[in-house]
Amino acid sequence: MELSSTIAAWYRENARDLPWRRPGFSPWGVLVSEIMLQQTPVARVIPRLEQWLARWPTPDALAADSPAEAVRAWDRLGYPRRALNLHAAATAIAERHDGEVPADVDALLALPGIGDYTARAVACFAFRMPVPVVDVNTRRVIARAVHGQGAAGPARTRPDLAAMAALLPDGDAETAHDVNAGAMELGQTICTARAPECDACPIAELCAWRAAGYPVYDGPLAPRQARFEGSDRQVRGIIMRALRSAESVSHDEVETLWPDAVQRERALAGLLADGLAVGDPETGYRLPGA
Repeated sequence: MELSSTIAAWYRENARDLPWRRPGFSPWGVLVSEIMLQQTPVARVIPRLEQWLARWPTPDALAADSPAEAVRAWDRLGYPRRALNLHAAATAIAERHDGEVPADVDALLALPGIGDYTARAVACFAFRMPVPVVDVNTRRVIARAVHGQGAAGPARTRPDLAAMAALLPDGDAETAHDVNAGAMELGQTICTARAPECDACPIAELCAWRAAGYPVYDGPLAPRQARFEGSDRQVRGIIMRALRSAESVSHDEVETLWPDAVQRERALAGLLADGLAVGDPETGYRLPGA
């Protein structure tokens, strides 16, 4: 397919130099990077990734340390549940796979905290398995170039994977890798949501949206994330910051962190339910495994 070959060729010439794309980067490093990149910009991930892999270069190394240290090292990347997921996945890899990240999608999905996107991304980008990988950028490129729509709308796992699979060449794992990675790169750098650079796009002549005159998308939209300021996420982050900086935080100290008692207690209860904090009002609170 001309669209696929053009995307792959463009990617080979224009891919950004990112750590996880360099020769010799380990499957464990790819797994860590994929989890860190979820809802976090590349520029923030790279230094944290380098620090993480310097400290824990293998799943066995992380599994031998405590979940609390994983959460502390996660620092302010956001969504710290991901640090617990990584620790749990590392422990499972150490116990079930002799410390080696599995290449099979189903085996990756069986690891705790690993979802469909991450499993497929690791299989494709670390092991060159010819499986479709779909993120928000891929979905936007397919919606525009293939379906002639200005936006992709809400995610639908099976149709989205089928649409990406249709672009992958049979029997050519390396090109399948480049199509997967290239579609993501194109969506992130050129075919962006708000200001697509169509004049610089390598598939402009093949784009159904451009050929249709850029019709305005009037379908359902993906839900927007609520604003951070004043949200429970902000309160959770404030409490987590206190937990990372101390062995234990008393309930009285928690009460000083946020003025709205109802919201503060709701955020604290959420952290306890998620396993990001342990303890009670009598003994105080701490990170899991601390």
